Parts: sequence; structure tokens; C-alpha cells
Amino acid sequence: MAPAMPATMATTMIPNNAHKEIPGNPSTATSSAVKLSDRSNGVPLKVLTEEDWRFWIYNGYVIIKNAVPREQALRTAEFIWEFEEKDPNDPETWYTPPRVEMQMKELTNTGMVEVYNNQHLWNNRQIPKVHAAFADIWGTEKLWCTIDRANLNFPLRPGFEYKAFIHWDYDPETKPQNVQGVLALADQMDEEMGGFQCIPELFRTYDTWKLTQPADRNHFKPDTTGFEPTKIKMEAGDLLIFNSSQPHGIRANRSKDKVRIAQYISMMPAEEDNEPLRQWRITSWKNRIAPEGYAFPGDPRKWEQTKYGTAELSPLGRKLLGLDKW
Repeated sequence: MAPAMPATMATTMIPNNAHKEIPGNPSTATSSAVKLSDRSNGVPLKVLTEEDWRFWIYNGYVIIKNAVPREQALRTAEFIWEFEEKDPNDPETWYTPPRVEMQMKELTNTGMVEVYNNQHLWNNRQIPKVHAAFADIWGTEKLWCTIDRANLNFPLRPGFEYKAFIHWDYDPETKPQNVQGVLALADQMDEEMGGFQCIPELFRTYDTWKLTQPADRNHFKPDTTGFEPTKIKMEAGDLLIFNSSQPHGIRANRSKDKVRIAQYISMMPAEEDNEPLRQWRITSWKNRIAPEGYAFPGDPRKWEQTKYGTAELSPLGRKLLGLDKW
């Protein structure tokens, strides 16, 4: 059992945290000074095909098949069940009260798992194919990964309901240079079992759509009247990358007994000159500290600090964290 860390380390604050009252992951910048790739630098694609690239530009998302070996994805899923103290074969263990109240109310009962720096999560982040896929999207290999969590999403039951929702984590009016990602840890080929949904049509038509909206509209929750969300199907090990200007959310799990399991993974250009953020990231990894934010309540059990050790990083993982420079 790893020793508990000092209380002072547990409260290390993210510098210039812009996500205390709005969604979004604060472990990297809100928007990058580097623009998303337009292929003008002539760097050849490593993972995406030309068809993938056209799909990405038009639809605002792309799926990389087998980004993580299926067996590794399934092992991560086993860990998520363990961490949540639930039995995949016993639905009676699935439905328990939340350990802590969520500020971002639409996430209540959606199955967010407050684990961020476990070895299983880092194993997936530092897979070369995952990094190469994000490098294709950005046009540079000099990236930092987000320090993010997982999702264990159960079928709806009385007392454990939630509404499917669509939102933005970053105000699209600011034209954020950012992407987000979801790694499937279980097969999600049944549209009824929950999972990721988005609205590519609204992504494409945002600039004209906004002219039809009231001046006081919510910049994080669009009125989706007239749009039909696209329900994304994935298999364990598949990685979905989506533009942060893409309206998205979790769809309701209306299946009888199928569980959606996923890990949130993203990368954006490294900010190696942002020493306060780099140091926070290193401390987060070393001492297993969760980000603080509107959508991130943390684990009141402190299991990451008391039950698990610091993840071992590969040479690539050290760069993706910020421990070593590119």
C-alpha cells in the first residue's frame, strides 16, 4: 500500500485554473497557441488515412480503430470495476449513491469514475499509436496528454436516471484550438447502451446557426431543436478524437444489462515554458492528485493516494506528462 501524501500536497492548486465554474479539463490549456493542423506543414500522416482526414475535417470527429490493444483495454475495464467496488456480473452492486455531489448536475448518475493517474490509465496514454493519432490532428509530435478520468455508465434504473445531454466544454464562440478524446474499454455497438453522441451538422453550421439564437443563449448548452445527434459505435480499444467545437455528450443507457466503459484521453501541444502548469502536472502524476474543477469532484476515499502507487512512465510517457522535454 502506498503511503498517504502530506495534506499540503493534496491541495496543490492548478495555476490559472479556468475551469472552476465551467466544464473542461484544467490539466492543459483551454486553447492552444498552436492551431489544429491544416496539413500545410507537409508533415505526412502517421495513423490517419486520407479518408480519415477528410472525415475529420467535415464531421469534427474521427475514430482510430485498435488504437490500444483490445486485451489492454479490457484489463483497464477490469481495473475500473475494481476501483468502483462493483461486480460486473452482479447488477445488485451497480447502483449506489454518489460518493460526492457533482457541481455539473447533468453528469450526476452518468458514471464518472474519479481516477486519474493509475498505471492502467497511463499505459493507454503512452501507447505510441494513440500519441501518433493526436500528432496527426495537431501536425506536431510535441504534445502533452490530459490528466483525465474514466466512465462506467449503467443502464437507467429508478432513482438512477439522467437525461441524455449535449454541451460544449469550451465556448465555441472563442474558436478554441483544442480536441478531446474517448477510448472505448468495452464494446459499444448497441446504440441503446449509452456512450458518446455528437451533432456534426451543428459543428459545420455553427456560424450561421448562432445568428438564429437569442443574445443571452447559454454558450455551453445549445438549443438542439431540429438536430438529430449521431450515436457513435465503438469497440474496445477504439479511440474517438473530436474537435472541442463539436457539440457532444453522453446518451442515455436504455439497454437491459449492458455497461458502457471508457477512458477520456486527449492531447494538445506541450506548453514547456509554462513552468507552473508543468510542475502541477508532475505533482499530479507523482502524488496521484485529481484536477480541481466544475466537473471534477475527486474521490473522497483518496484511494489513488492510499491504495495505488505512482505510475511508471515510458520515455514517451515522460514527455507526454512534461517530466522530460521534447
